[in-house]
Amino acid sequence: MTKANPYLEYLFEQLAPLGRITARAMFGGHCLYADGVVFALVADHELYLKVDAVSRPMFEARGLQAFRPFPDQDLVMSYYAAPAELFESAEVLREWGGAAVAAGFRAARKKKPKKAPGKKRAKR
Repeated sequence: MTKANPYLEYLFEQLAPLGRITARAMFGGHCLYADGVVFALVADHELYLKVDAVSRPMFEARGLQAFRPFPDQDLVMSYYAAPAELFESAEVLREWGGAAVAAGFRAARKKKPKKAPGKKRAKR
């Protein structure tokens, strides 16, 4: 039996307007999924939202910090700290959380393998 995590339970409740929220433990933290697509991660009890070339500028404009899995290294991941007011307004949640979900869907589309062209049937 897994131990209950009050912070994750809080996130599930708060992020529910974005879709069906689930989590998976990963490297000491958790990946969060909306309708089966990764859109956020939780590390050290902090929420980071997925970004890509489309959404990164809005995070950088606010001065939000990129997630660094190893604080002593320059490596950053495509996740930025969520704005503090994320859970204060449904509009803010839709804007910022929705941007993260959209980035997750765009990333998932890029990863899907392309179907091999079907074999043509010989004419008889």
